[in-house]
Amino acid sequence: MVMRMAGISVYEFDALVNADSGARDADNLHAVPARVFDWLQEQARRLSEEEGTKWLRLVQRRGCSAVQVTSFVGVIRAPDGFQIEVLPKIGKATHGDEAPQIRRLLLDMLRCLGEFQHIQTDAAQLCAAHMPLLEVWIGEFLRAVERVVKRGLRGDYNTRQDNLFALRGKLLMAAHLRQNLCRRDRFFTQFDEFSVNRPENRLLHAALRRVLDWTRAQAHQQLARELHFVFAEVPESMQPTLDFQRVRLERDMGYYADALAWARLILNEESPLTGAGEHRAPSLLFPMEKVFEAFVARHLPRQLAQPYRLQQQASSLSLVQHEGKDWFLLKPDFLVRERKGGANRLVLDTKWKLLDQSDAANKYGLSQADFYQLHAYGQNYLEGQGDVVLIYPKTDTFNQALPVFTFPKSPELRLWVLPFCLESKRLLLPEEGAECERLKACFA
Repeated sequence: MVMRMAGISVYEFDALVNADSGARDADNLHAVPARVFDWLQEQARRLSEEEGTKWLRLVQRRGCSAVQVTSFVGVIRAPDGFQIEVLPKIGKATHGDEAPQIRRLLLDMLRCLGEFQHIQTDAAQLCAAHMPLLEVWIGEFLRAVERVVKRGLRGDYNTRQDNLFALRGKLLMAAHLRQNLCRRDRFFTQFDEFSVNRPENRLLHAALRRVLDWTRAQAHQQLARELHFVFAEVPESMQPTLDFQRVRLERDMGYYADALAWARLILNEESPLTGAGEHRAPSLLFPMEKVFEAFVARHLPRQLAQPYRLQQQASSLSLVQHEGKDWFLLKPDFLVRERKGGANRLVLDTKWKLLDQSDAANKYGLSQADFYQLHAYGQNYLEGQGDVVLIYPKTDTFNQALPVFTFPKSPELRLWVLPFCLESKRLLLPEEGAECERLKACFA
């Protein structure tokens, strides 16, 4: 059973307005309570004044002040608990308003990020159809902690000194004489005591406490309280950063790894992005450009023919040199290289953007800057001879390779725009033709 939770689901680049402004929900526009909108405006103003990631921006919609989410997906949680679930925009182009499907797809993609490899896909997919993302992640954390509890909390021996009624361990004579000269019934000793009070358990206890405040799902509340009771003898971590530095996952403690990975995210110690400011709010947001790149990096190597391998983030070449120094490093997302000899065969770059293959009048939605970028990659990494590839997500409006692009001044260099299917996890290659033989030779 899932309790009804205050919140909404939106897509990338949708805008949010104050419900009191009179604006009504419409395509790409959503009304939120006044207190939530004020907090979002505060966050957007702070971000506009700072360097770095802009996951919110101030805009105008229908004559009203609004706040627009950008290309970050996940969960924004306001200080009062109101949740804004931001889903990938591909949901509009492929699944319509079927949020459970796009949640499952997003969870599958997030598994390709290093900090989310511990997602148990099957369990996550079962929950995703009924719960918002934050509850899915909470459920994953609770199940990871439950697995730890079933294996048993690990303890450790800690050295203590105390003035006891019985001799235990080693008698510290100097301290004993100072404190017990007139008390013959006491012994000042140093001894080892076995305790479950260790950094790993303190961190899990602190994360459980925080999850109890966040969750609105009855099943999660019950499980969190049961697990919290198990950790009753363990104090909560007051300094998570320091305790994470002290974590020691020895050989027989590997079963702690998943739970601690979730604890890092929950305690905001390794969150890709958190809502900060005067009121710190737990938010988990992920840049879709990076998520898509990681997803392609995970699955594309399975398509390559045997003589080739995929290399990520090559940065060995620069655009220009100045006074003997390299300027403007050229960093394509991927290179396809020969296993023997290491020669470059393909340059590939991922772009998280929705194309329309029927809209040639508007250049299908392609960016001129991306073509300049790929031309530079081809001239430097392929010496002007070969194939460069732009990879976009497959949608209902972009489901096959576009006709090849050529460069008049570089006739031996070709540029391909190809869709990557998120469901089948495969790059869709062009149909048969003499001009694509060189490209298709790299794939099995």
